[in-house]
This record gives sequence, structure tokens and C-alpha cells, in this order.
Amino acid sequence: MGAMQHHDGGTSLPGTSLTVLLLLAAAGGSYLLAARQARRRNRTRGWSAWRTTSLLAGLGLLAVGLLPPLGSAAHTDFRGHMAQHMLIGMYAPLALVLAAPVTLLLRTLPASTARQVTAALHSRPVQVATHPATALALSTGSLGALYFTPLYNTASSHPAGHWLMHAHLLASGCLFAHAIAGPDPAPARPGVRARLVYLGVAIAAHALIAQALYGGFFVDIRAPIDQVQQAAQIMYYGGDIAELLLAGALVATWRPERRAKAVRMSLAVGAGVSAPPKAQS
Repeated sequence: MGAMQHHDGGTSLPGTSLTVLLLLAAAGGSYLLAARQARRRNRTRGWSAWRTTSLLAGLGLLAVGLLPPLGSAAHTDFRGHMAQHMLIGMYAPLALVLAAPVTLLLRTLPASTARQVTAALHSRPVQVATHPATALALSTGSLGALYFTPLYNTASSHPAGHWLMHAHLLASGCLFAHAIAGPDPAPARPGVRARLVYLGVAIAAHALIAQALYGGFFVDIRAPIDQVQQAAQIMYYGGDIAELLLAGALVATWRPERRAKAVRMSLAVGAGVSAPPKAQS
């Protein structure tokens, strides 16, 4: 591993905590208003309170990860960074994705606009971006570049670099959670068995990266050795728990005989198309 020095980190940008709180509050408020509108539009169907709770839990996890004391500690302590990484890149994304925000959006938009969104979901760029292979490369694959090149040291030495890291971790984490077990429409998503394979690759890659960090193999992080090793343990065990939760969410959706019908129905409802009437007995 070589000699390691504590990185300087940098100070937080002015007004960061307030900005984060306002953004999280705006996201939560928008979702709650949309959920209320969905219930008013269809009182029989309503909107799942469990989905709403999941959204609020995800925003809460983001607040813990981004705000003091953890948000401040992550600038100067690699263990804080790794705990932040787990919250922002793995736990919060799963909770946010399970809230089904796209499905809620489709149910509250005018029919013509919902059809446009549905068409975008079928577009080739979106299908490529939401494929598990792409999501795996952007989330787990990027960790190699982050921790085994000077990228982490460069980004962590500037406050703006920290926020770019946060944005990447959150976006790629949400993309992977959606690609593996998201309840929102994903017309080109492979079957459950294939997604379990991609999840298995992610689990193995996380374990290898954590072990490399612990052993100091090819690591390029300016932090005390004990911090790096403890951060590796956080990544190893914290990542396992998050991935087990993701696997549970995936297995919970495994209804092979209903899968194709469920995709067609969700897209039809999102586009404002009425479902065909049931045959009379």
C-alpha cells in the first residue's frame, strides 16, 4: 500500500446544509403532492402508503449521509466517506427506487404527456442506460477508478469534487437498483434469473474491492492505514447487507407467469389507456 497521508478534504461550500435540506424537502413535498393527486384521481386504487414511506426513508438516509455530523466527517476521515458512500450509493437509492416515482408520475400526468413519457421509456438510449450491464458498470465498475487511481484524492481535495462524487454515487446507485429490482416500468429489462446474475457479479466485485482496500493492493488513497482498513470493513459488511436487501426486493417481484402481463398493464395505465375488461363468467 505504501505510505499514506491523511487527505486535506476541504471545507464545505457556503450554505450547503441549508441547500441540501431545501432540496430534500422539495423532493419529499413534490412526491407527497403527487401521491395525494393519485389518490384523488382514483380513490379505489389510491397510492401505496408503503411506497410513500419508502420515499421518505430514502430522503432521510440521504439527509444522514449528506448533513453533519457524517457529512462533515467524510471530508477528513475515510471511514466517514465510506459510511457516506454506503448511505448515498446503496441504501438511499434502494429506498427511493422502491417508492416507484416514475409510476407515480405517470399516474398524475395528463394522458397525452404520459404517453410521451412511456414512449421515452421505450427509446433505445433509455433501454441501454437502464440495462443491468450499464448500471453495473456505472455503479460498481466506477469504484475501481475511484479508489485505485488518483481520482478520489483529486475529488476529495475540493468541495465541488465531493459533491460530484455524491451525485455520481446517488445516480448510479438508483440506476442499478432500478435495473435490478425497480417496480417502475422497464420494458427491455431482462428476466429475474439474469438480474440475479448481474447482482451476483456486483456482490463479488464489491467484496474484491473491499478486500483490496483492506490489504492495500493498488490502493491510491491518502489516508491513515487504519482508516482505510476500517473503511474497507464498512464497505464489505455494509455492502453485503445492502445487496441482500436488493436481492430480497428482486425475489419479491418473481412471478414469472405474470411478468409480461404486469409490464403491459403498467405501461398501459401510465399512458392513460384503460385495461381490458375482465371476461364475464
